[in-house]
Amino acid sequence: MPPTPSIKLQGSRVLIVDDDPVNAIVLSGLLASEKYVMDVADSGESALEKCEAFKPDLIVLDVRLPGIDGFATCREIQRRHGIDSPPVIFITARNTPEDVLAGFAAGGVDYLTKPISEREALARIQTHLANRLLVRQLGQTLTLKNQLLGMAAHDLRNPLATIRGMAELLNEGAMGPLTPEQAEVIVMFRDTSAHMLAMVNELLDVAVIEAGQLKLVPISTDLTDLIAKSVHLNAINAARKNTVIQFDPIGPPIIAMIDAAKIRQVIDNLLGNAIKYSPLGSTITASVRKENETLTIAVRDQGPGIPEEERSKLFKEFSTLSVQSTAGEKSTGLGLAICRRIVEAHQGTIAAKNLPDRGCEFFVVLPTEMRATRAPFKIN
Repeated sequence: MPPTPSIKLQGSRVLIVDDDPVNAIVLSGLLASEKYVMDVADSGESALEKCEAFKPDLIVLDVRLPGIDGFATCREIQRRHGIDSPPVIFITARNTPEDVLAGFAAGGVDYLTKPISEREALARIQTHLANRLLVRQLGQTLTLKNQLLGMAAHDLRNPLATIRGMAELLNEGAMGPLTPEQAEVIVMFRDTSAHMLAMVNELLDVAVIEAGQLKLVPISTDLTDLIAKSVHLNAINAARKNTVIQFDPIGPPIIAMIDAAKIRQVIDNLLGNAIKYSPLGSTITASVRKENETLTIAVRDQGPGIPEEERSKLFKEFSTLSVQSTAGEKSTGLGLAICRRIVEAHQGTIAAKNLPDRGCEFFVVLPTEMRATRAPFKIN
């Protein structure tokens, strides 16, 4: 069915690519009646040029063309424009199942066969134009949501940091000795505000990532030193649970081109989780090694491991597992999802596996040098 009248498609830009002038005229006349804006190309090479200048909302693309064919043209459009590529409807006299599957494999969203039914062609074109318009509207809504989320989280961060700082000062006796009851309340304020501040910071990270604004600033970094600093800081929290973090680097410094602050955030999160879920008096092990053109950072704990039936939830936003922390620590379900996005922005991978006896190992694999891309250091 064509889209409802509430979706206004007049003025949508359609590029018709066909080396047969008659077919191009027929399609142009059909679309002109709907007040679309049109342009015509007679080859794959011409279509690529016009796609850059005309910026169509949809492309009707013949499969058999002089020069590069329609399938190759579609793949090249998607390579150049990524998620911003306009939808492509293939049009051809070839209608075997293999041809149709080849069209979808090349990136097309629909497949029309000749001779064309004008009503069917118009309905399909209207449907895909409406879908593209709805996706754009959804993207604008998500952008607004992320902006509001970012502003709210940013405005909450400073007062929460102040509350936590004041609670720490009171707990340290800055205003005189506390009774046991007062000390208990102050510790509750401190821990609660610290958890809320961590949650606000994670929400800010999510807003930045979803808005496609997480940009990396890669610099030559000594990974060994970066991990050592993270271990030193997290050892303070580990000591409260009588837990030890071991990190014994062997060999020369391991250098990588990374965004040091972002990878430090990943390491801190992995060590923090290991402390959170490890039993009292356990040992956590951190390591880093270089193999050919890859670097592997690993964190091992002696906790309960990951339930196999929950493994698919591990790196998803707002997903928490049934495993309980050993001292009542809370989780937002965002930390590992943020880590995954940071690692993927570095063109790396993050994964976890249960150890044979007990515990779990999280490991991050990074390239020593990131490959150049059209937008090398930005998550979309």
